[in-house]
Amino acid sequence: MNNTKVLLPQDVRKLLNIDNKEIVDLCRKTSVTPKKDRSGQIYFSVDEVRKLKNAKSTIANEVKEKRMTLPVMNKPNSQAVVNGLLDTLNKMENNITESMTKLIDEKLEGMDDVVLELVRCKTENENLKNKVNELNKENFKLKNILNSFKPLMAGFYIKKEEEEILL
Repeated sequence: MNNTKVLLPQDVRKLLNIDNKEIVDLCRKTSVTPKKDRSGQIYFSVDEVRKLKNAKSTIANEVKEKRMTLPVMNKPNSQAVVNGLLDTLNKMENNITESMTKLIDEKLEGMDDVVLELVRCKTENENLKNKVNELNKENFKLKNILNSFKPLMAGFYIKKEEEEILL
């Protein structure tokens, strides 16, 4: 290639497959200074592009070597991670259960007495209903007996035969 040939930044981007930021970084590392023509257009010589290309490949090789020489980080055992998550979830579940149980116990603390009182009241209500029914039957019988007496005269009454009405 001819040393006098010039390449524009878009040509360098295509050749090296990099963006403008990477071109600037490579220029700093290789001490390559792009030139400007009379119209202010930036350009690179072929030698400068070769230096940039060599610098890029050198950097890529260094990165590969670092990856190879870095000790392989032991990836956490996935089963250990799952077990840790399960333990955490179990602890959270237990904490929630305990707090909810405590809260419900506090709220329902007096409910046992209320339930016993309710049962007692219901039983007493049934007993009173039965007593009212018995008193109604007795009242009906007494009214029938009273109606069986017919006034005669001067405060005397005669008893007619009672009609037997079964309830």
